[in-house]
Amino acid sequence: MAGLLLAAGGGRRLGGRPKALLDHRGRPLVEHAARALRDGGCDPVHIVLGAAATSVRGRAELAAYGISENPDWAQGMGSSLRVGLAALAGSGADAVVVSLVDQPGIGAAAVARVVGAYDGRGSLVAAAYGGRRGHPVLFGADRWAGVAAAAEGDRGARDYLRRHADALTLVECADIAEPYDIDTPEDLHRLE
Repeated sequence: MAGLLLAAGGGRRLGGRPKALLDHRGRPLVEHAARALRDGGCDPVHIVLGAAATSVRGRAELAAYGISENPDWAQGMGSSLRVGLAALAGSGADAVVVSLVDQPGIGAAAVARVVGAYDGRGSLVAAAYGGRRGHPVLFGADRWAGVAAAAEGDRGARDYLRRHADALTLVECADIAEPYDIDTPEDLHRLE
């Protein structure tokens, strides 16, 4: 079970502050998000960087993780998803759990619950919060090519998930995680 952390965004709505470098509990947010994937049962964990990648590599302790840089990060999350899936293609993983760097309320317990719903290489699983689909999302390896082909702009896998809703297993996680995003300066109070 691989983990894939999308951490390439430039934080446009945060005044150009890359979310991966936001301080949370004394360390960059990217470290917490990667650890949540690992502690939730993912190995290997791969991180896609983009904006300020050199600064992120210099400040964050990421030696335990695979890293790719997305030169097209400004095109949106879809390009980072494609880069990450391509990097994991030869890993032998049967599935990948995809998480976003800007959701510190989602930890290892939610990742583990989603991992626990894995049911083969065709699996399609997402965390749910009050019945609404959220992150993390698990894609069985047989779905990676379709997910990558559908990944566009900031929509990531949203269109793919909508088209395959009949195959999607939702795993309720509202009791163990909070799906808020750190998108604007008003959201920064959620960081510790």
